Amino acid sequence: MEAVKLVSTDPSERPDTYRVAYIIHFLLGAGNLLPWNALITAVDYFAYLYPTKHIEKVFSVAYMISSVMVLLGMISWGGWSKTTLRLRMNLGFSMFVMSLMVAPVIDWTSSSTKLNERPSGAYGLTVAAVVICGLADGLVGGSLIGSAGKLPKQYMQAVFAGTASSGIIISILRIITKASLPQTPKGLKISAHLYFMVATIFLLCCIVLSNLQHKLPVMQQYHQRVHQDLTLCTGTKFWEVAGKIKGAAFGIFIIYIVTLSIFPGFIAEDLVSKLLRDWYPILLITVYNLADLMGKSLTAFYVMQSLTRAIWAATARLLFYPLFVVCLHGPKWLKTEVPMVVLTFLLGFSNGYLTSVFMILAPKTVPLSESELSAIVMTCFLGFGLVGGSVLGWFWIL
Repeated sequence: MEAVKLVSTDPSERPDTYRVAYIIHFLLGAGNLLPWNALITAVDYFAYLYPTKHIEKVFSVAYMISSVMVLLGMISWGGWSKTTLRLRMNLGFSMFVMSLMVAPVIDWTSSSTKLNERPSGAYGLTVAAVVICGLADGLVGGSLIGSAGKLPKQYMQAVFAGTASSGIIISILRIITKASLPQTPKGLKISAHLYFMVATIFLLCCIVLSNLQHKLPVMQQYHQRVHQDLTLCTGTKFWEVAGKIKGAAFGIFIIYIVTLSIFPGFIAEDLVSKLLRDWYPILLITVYNLADLMGKSLTAFYVMQSLTRAIWAATARLLFYPLFVVCLHGPKWLKTEVPMVVLTFLLGFSNGYLTSVFMILAPKTVPLSESELSAIVMTCFLGFGLVGGSVLGWFWIL
């Protein structure tokens, strides 16, 4: 199979002293996905508050659709590329902080002593906060990944390794809180508030980092190149660039269709273990997050150079559907914990590695002036996959 031809070469770059730029991109990537992980990890708390609502599925669809809407807005409005990266990042992270404070503020201002007796409109406010969080994700993710598209490949890898690390951070928090706090309404409340507090403190640090980011030598070089070869993002230009990277766009789309239709809904809600009991979904989600981080970190050492092979590998992930079905409905020995842990690990590892491969290679297959836009295109198709997978998960396809 033919290796991908990289047509956008990086000019001589300034050295990244002490890998500061890499670390900042890693932390900003973590900050981009930390709010979502905090919300979805606190789902047992929200399920207790609103037992008649399908919280996990409502959150997924609301968050993913609002995120994609922002990306589509960035495509439709050509003037977005004239706004500064610093402005977009500050606005996005501020929206994250605001949305994460909604649930704790409702708790603090509630006059009722019973946790599940919520003020009128509390559920609507909570969903609205998730929507705002999704809007912020589209703004921060689109801007951060777009800017990394013009930088050397290690910065794109850093962003996606960072997004995976956010899942590990929250998983560790969940294990600690579950082991140390009683599974009572008060314990659930303390756990959820802890997730939101940690995420909020981290996001405030990200605001500082996003203001330092533009001062980095590699980012100053990036800004110079933006002024030299600015490509306005319009709907027509979007589809023109999408046509050039259609294979990679399809690959990233199918990856997240498969992943989001299985994880976290099926893993968190459909599986039962007599041995591990309510620790089972926590274990599986932690295994997935760890595997996802390992896959995204592997591209720091080895990146598959054939887009064709990567596309076939992404398509082959459709086999996870029959494999999970067999583990759920097949012979007794397949219904045990070990096969499910192995499958979950493979789901996370393949998701992480192939995502990173596509996001690194796609911007390098177009002219330098289109690198940023190609990264936005990839982010859009990733978002389409997230929405499609979330909707499929709603219909319990497994």
